[in-house]
Amino acid sequence: MPELPETETIAGDLHAAICGAGIVRVQVVRADVLRGAPSSGPVARRSVSRIDGPVFARRLTGQRIARVFRRAKSIVIAFENATQLVVTPRFTGALILSGSAVADAYACLRLEISDGRDLRYTDVRRLGTVAFLDAEAFAEWSGALGPEPLDPEFTVERFSGCLRGSKRAIKSVLMDQARLAGVGNIYANEALWRARIRPSRRASSLRVAEREALHRELTSVLREAVAARGTSFRDYRDAFGARGGFAAQLQAYGRGGEPCTRCGAALKTSHIIEGRATVWCATCQK
Repeated sequence: MPELPETETIAGDLHAAICGAGIVRVQVVRADVLRGAPSSGPVARRSVSRIDGPVFARRLTGQRIARVFRRAKSIVIAFENATQLVVTPRFTGALILSGSAVADAYACLRLEISDGRDLRYTDVRRLGTVAFLDAEAFAEWSGALGPEPLDPEFTVERFSGCLRGSKRAIKSVLMDQARLAGVGNIYANEALWRARIRPSRRASSLRVAEREALHRELTSVLREAVAARGTSFRDYRDAFGARGGFAAQLQAYGRGGEPCTRCGAALKTSHIIEGRATVWCATCQK
């Protein structure tokens, strides 16, 4: 599932490639991935829900792209009229930019860009979503998310506030998008291994030095993964269809049963926390 480094890579690629371009044609192939909010009415009644393909296409056609950026695990295409297209790839989704339309059996949505290029959202399992939101609906969505770990304002003190009072496992808190945006299973495993903290520890039990170490290692591993253009195992591809290169640098995730590169003990694997694969060293991580 694309996390912060992967969606940051895609957003950066697209911003450089299509900022300022217009959308001249919209082809909806699989409408079940589409979401939207009513274009008017009280904010409290404007929850994001499924939207008809023709309505979605009509709202999107003619829009001009002002900016592409990332929020949490989503890619946001912002338009000049303050509306946004929020793409959340989840497990098998991808945004691919091509020089022209190409055959793609899993394409759900195609956007023809004003320079003739083709931007398509493709999703094998169709678990991701593509939402068209106005400014108020976007602010409500974004406001429900936690702080961004790569923002300059994300200090140790702010990180400590994300953990404060929680009796949940520290790994669960790291992956809770309402507490901290963008971190998923891969980088939670990696940051905890680097910081020598057991994933099942209560978040509130971390001492000051441990919170400082985890803040440092979390931000470091995310920046390193962005520099490597993300982690590819099976499905993740960047905006041009290329694989990320960070998998070779993983020390915990996907290495259950292999020797810990720090102490040599066999890494353990469990699915108790959030039903996701947790990999840790019982010798190094306390």
